[in-house]
Amino acid sequence: MLRRQRKRKTTSPPDLLVVGLGNPGEKYQNTRHNVGHQVAKAFSVKHVGAFKKNKALASCSEIRIASQRIVLAIPQTFMNESGLAVQKLTQLYNISNPEDLLIIHDELDLQPGAMKLKLGGGLAGHNGLKSIEQHIHTRDFGRLRIGIGKPEISEQGRNFVLKRPSKQDQEKIDSCVLKSIEAIETLVSEGYEKTMNKFNGDI
Repeated sequence: MLRRQRKRKTTSPPDLLVVGLGNPGEKYQNTRHNVGHQVAKAFSVKHVGAFKKNKALASCSEIRIASQRIVLAIPQTFMNESGLAVQKLTQLYNISNPEDLLIIHDELDLQPGAMKLKLGGGLAGHNGLKSIEQHIHTRDFGRLRIGIGKPEISEQGRNFVLKRPSKQDQEKIDSCVLKSIEAIETLVSEGYEKTMNKFNGDI
């Protein structure tokens, strides 16, 4: 009796793996810490994608922009363990060049409504970024920083990021989400330098 040989699946890497950071669960939806989730979901909706859970501790949505294949990912790990999911995602999708990985995260040092794209650099004390560096052993990946503002002196940053923004700040963040989608689309077609020149001055 002949034994069937299993075909090995070979996955070509996407042109860009976009990971929106945040915490899982309804409790944390729409909190400041979850703006990365918000951008990834909005991007998927615009391009008619659908998120599905996979073995990489994340939900993923694959879309195409012209000839470019984009994978959007939302980790199912908590923020301080983001690196576990990102490591598995880079292995699953064969990402070897850190420039092909874009992390979207909240940024205390930017006001609500502001965003900034950067490639590599410091981690600014962000626990999600720290975890990612620990697991993929580089900090040369791209980051899209979404401003959430700083808390009042009497409030700790941890409490601040786990709360929902005020109505006024949420409106600014919603506008920033739309701008972030445009920035990612530009990144896909024109690369980091042109995208940073176009968007980073508008803060």
